[in-house]
Amino acid sequence: MSIFFLMRFFILFFVSIFIISCTNNYNPTVVSARKDASEIGLKIMEDGGNAFDAMIAVQLALSVSHPTAGNISGGGFMVYKLSDGSEGSLDFREKAPNSSSADMYLDEDGNVISGLSSLGGLAVGVPGTISAIFDIHEKFGLLPIEDLFKPSIELAENGFLVTKYLEDELNEKRNVFIMMNGEESLYSKNYREGDTIKNNNYAQTLIKIMNEGKDGFYSGEVAEDMIETISKKGGIMTLSDLLDYESIWREPVKFKYKDYDIISMSFPSSGGILLGQMMKAIEKFDLSEIPHNSAEYIQLLTEIERRAFADRSDLMGDPDFMNLPVYEFMDEEYIEDRMKSFSWEEATPSSEIKPGEVIFNESDETTHFSIIDKNGNAVSVTTTLNNSFGSKVYVENSGFFLNNEMDDFSSKPGFPNFFGVLGSEANSIQPGKRMLSAMTPTIVLKNNKPKLILGSPGGPSIITSVFQTILNVIEYEMDVNEAVSAPRFHHQWYPDLIVMEENVSSYEVDSVLKSKNYLLVKLPIEEDTLGVYKRSNIGAVDAILIDDFKNVSGGADSRREHYTSSVE
Repeated sequence: MSIFFLMRFFILFFVSIFIISCTNNYNPTVVSARKDASEIGLKIMEDGGNAFDAMIAVQLALSVSHPTAGNISGGGFMVYKLSDGSEGSLDFREKAPNSSSADMYLDEDGNVISGLSSLGGLAVGVPGTISAIFDIHEKFGLLPIEDLFKPSIELAENGFLVTKYLEDELNEKRNVFIMMNGEESLYSKNYREGDTIKNNNYAQTLIKIMNEGKDGFYSGEVAEDMIETISKKGGIMTLSDLLDYESIWREPVKFKYKDYDIISMSFPSSGGILLGQMMKAIEKFDLSEIPHNSAEYIQLLTEIERRAFADRSDLMGDPDFMNLPVYEFMDEEYIEDRMKSFSWEEATPSSEIKPGEVIFNESDETTHFSIIDKNGNAVSVTTTLNNSFGSKVYVENSGFFLNNEMDDFSSKPGFPNFFGVLGSEANSIQPGKRMLSAMTPTIVLKNNKPKLILGSPGGPSIITSVFQTILNVIEYEMDVNEAVSAPRFHHQWYPDLIVMEENVSSYEVDSVLKSKNYLLVKLPIEEDTLGVYKRSNIGAVDAILIDDFKNVSGGADSRREHYTSSVE
């Protein structure tokens, strides 16, 4: 064999390897709460759209078929990582109407009026989702906006499937729907698993918005219909409030954990800040010596979570209304000081844990979805109406529910909201202010490339669900489906108890924890117990895991109906 031939062979060989490596794209993947939404997002990417086009399409699809939390009349947060290495986040959290006041939910004696901040027109915050959709499309979109709206318009016109989960949610809320919206309202009717719901009014609303842009929602017929409905239900929002709304591009929270870089959402979400604080605190411990969900593991995470949530209750709110710390919560000396009172011997009572001294310079029925496109653009989005079906107020002519995000403010310092979370002056109600959130859309990076894209619904347990899922992957080397479905537990400072999924621990583990004065509550909780709201599980994580060879796998939490759509 001649030298010339060998040289030619090796040159062609290495060129081929180079070409293959350059074209070794990621397999596009969407994980969301609905099969139809995941499939729509995947189809958008197959048709030439990127992760942001898919994000818009999935958000709209969920607003049709997942009315418990999917929305155009709520808000949320998006964290992203681009294939060029840059990252960012978008805040489309709702705002308080301009006529709001700090005492709007109090009676003449200064006591909180039960239900006023969570049910009816006065509970509705100014929605941000539509603003976000058009801002994202303008900045990152590839496909025409019509291509992103049409799948959801068709879904509303042709009808979407009632799953077992949706049947249960509708049955549970039907009496409230009838009370708020009447017996003939679309969702006041009796639906069963396997039925199809057609929402032609909503299809027409989406067509208006598609053709008119933001103005199709924040002004005109839809806006007038929305404000009229809110007013009839006791609300104070005006057309001017809608016109004033803008989503905001913000710097995400960024921190390191061992060899990983993590980006998450900053204020007005507390999620990323608390996640960073907890990850930094646990980094000091050798988890290879602590078995997963052992008594030691549960104790350690409980004490870390307890201290982080104490800070959340007193020191966190809307950054546009006060000078808030961010990285001070993750400072090594600060965390060391916070953990000084930790003892392996016994529980630290929450009454002894006060918010830390920092130098100053959220719904169970939230929904999350994670997306990666062929180029490696990663998107993590958490969006919500707050509680299931939000305020329960339905805008009949336009075909959608309104949020009840005003409950995420502190109606009164020291008074718990729907989720039992205490608040303070930092999260008090002010006109135009964004309420504090627990939403934690997060992207974990390895060598500046996406490793894990994740988030969850679940009110305050969003934060602990994301925290524990990241540890499941990084420290306990679980695959993505194991990681999102592994049993979880939750502590939020007050009430002072560990909420545990039924299969998280054994009798022996429980006995050890109880001997150290931990109070345990096992799910499902059918009635309110010690201030804990009724629930059957902790979070419902949607995640995407990418290995070192760009192989992508989606993790759909087994706790609820979640679906992965991917190009194999």
